[in-house]
Amino acid sequence: MPNTDKFLQTIKDGYTFKGDSIPMGVGMLDGHAVPGASVFLPLRTMNRHGLIAGATGTGKTKTLQMISEALSDASVPVLLMDIKGDLSGLAATGSPNDKVTERYKLIGTDYKPAAYPVEFLSLSKEKGVHLRATVSEFGPVLLSRILGLNDTQESVVALMFKFCDDNKLPLLDLKDFIKVLQYVSNEGKAEIEKTYGKIATTSTGTILRKVVELQQQGADPFFGEKSFEVDDLMRISDDGRGMINILRVTDLQDRPKLFSTFMLQMLAELYAVCPEEGDPDKPKLVLFIDEAHLVFQEAGDALLQQILTIIKLIRSKGVGVFFCTQNPTDVPAGVLSQLGLKVQHALRAFTAADRKAIKQAAENYPESEFYKTEDLITQLGIGEAFVTLLNEKGIPTPLVHCLLCSPRSRMDILTPAEIDAVTGKSKLVAKYSETIDSESAYEILTAKLEDAAKKDGGDTGGDTGGKKSAKPEKSTLERLLDSSAARQVGRTAASVITRSLLGALGLGGRSKKNSLF
Repeated sequence: MPNTDKFLQTIKDGYTFKGDSIPMGVGMLDGHAVPGASVFLPLRTMNRHGLIAGATGTGKTKTLQMISEALSDASVPVLLMDIKGDLSGLAATGSPNDKVTERYKLIGTDYKPAAYPVEFLSLSKEKGVHLRATVSEFGPVLLSRILGLNDTQESVVALMFKFCDDNKLPLLDLKDFIKVLQYVSNEGKAEIEKTYGKIATTSTGTILRKVVELQQQGADPFFGEKSFEVDDLMRISDDGRGMINILRVTDLQDRPKLFSTFMLQMLAELYAVCPEEGDPDKPKLVLFIDEAHLVFQEAGDALLQQILTIIKLIRSKGVGVFFCTQNPTDVPAGVLSQLGLKVQHALRAFTAADRKAIKQAAENYPESEFYKTEDLITQLGIGEAFVTLLNEKGIPTPLVHCLLCSPRSRMDILTPAEIDAVTGKSKLVAKYSETIDSESAYEILTAKLEDAAKKDGGDTGGDTGGKKSAKPEKSTLERLLDSSAARQVGRTAASVITRSLLGALGLGGRSKKNSLF
């Protein structure tokens, strides 16, 4: 039988850190909590990303909630992607009960209920801060990924963006994109082909159908102004705790490609905006993605490569990314290798495939003289998990069967009235509630075509005495660029888009105005 004293010393040596750390729980041996075997998570390593995995009902979401609370207490802002809609309880005080009291007694500390500063965010028309981004901010690569285009169709989209950039035509919403698509297919086709080459009408027709399909999925509210500013995620509440931003994306479960592309856009914007931090004493922002399998299940090879690249690079910006999913195999191996913290709740073996996945998952953890990982991983109780992480030197800590702390906020959802109370006090809701319809590609091209129609309808240009004007008539494109509408384009967010971030990957970014989505 393993020696308890040796186990206690191993955990103390492995989970005692020099800098600030947050409590995770207490180590367990032979199914019992070992007093004094406290497990901590160092704040310095929270930008090295992490994984929270386990079968349904084993406590993954509560672990995510508990870590978010600890980060907020340490003045670290948090962004949670709430797929199931069960994280709103962070805004309300928890209620003590016998099980919670007993758990904290075993851990060796007191249970202190607390409510946390929460901001609700939304990508649709749900209550909360409405997040938007312009089509230009998405860029041609990510937009093509959402639409599911092939290489030829993607090149047409890239050409359209080039045309709009060259001619200062802001693409703010899908209405603008459709108008440009129609223009390059019809009235402006000859003009476009002179500069950019031929465009197949079959490609533009397919792209148009894809855009209409996207609109039917309810994507219109995602695109437009006012764009969300990433700095609004980095706020500290008046009492010094980090704001917990809960992005409610329950309506994106059936649109995983759209969800994964939004996530990538968000990470790209964070990378573009945040200055280089190296390894700070604590992270600048930590992001948790619940039900992370939705990010990867329909992502193509190119999109997965982009996700992996940003995960590697964003660490230096002081941003940590944590994936929460049912099985570690839901996360691609390349991404999984970048995750420093691993919290593994119980897995269930109902089929031969399940047993194979469990064996594979067990092999991803450090060997331990105290546990038979492959056997114990199916026997972990609710609120228990295997924990291992990278210490300050980048060395994996000993694998520990941990009795985890429970959340101190409510372990249930808020009522609609309670959500109204939270959003009613929000300064950001008012800031982003207004939908701005700035003059953009749709209005500019519509005015251009109307002007051309008037001239074709019999505008003689006055009496010239039978002589041709010495000055050649301007082309329609030149008239467009000289118009007052074009000169006003500088007022819009899209006019300052550089899309310079990771140019080799084709990701979008801005130099003056930053957005999340």
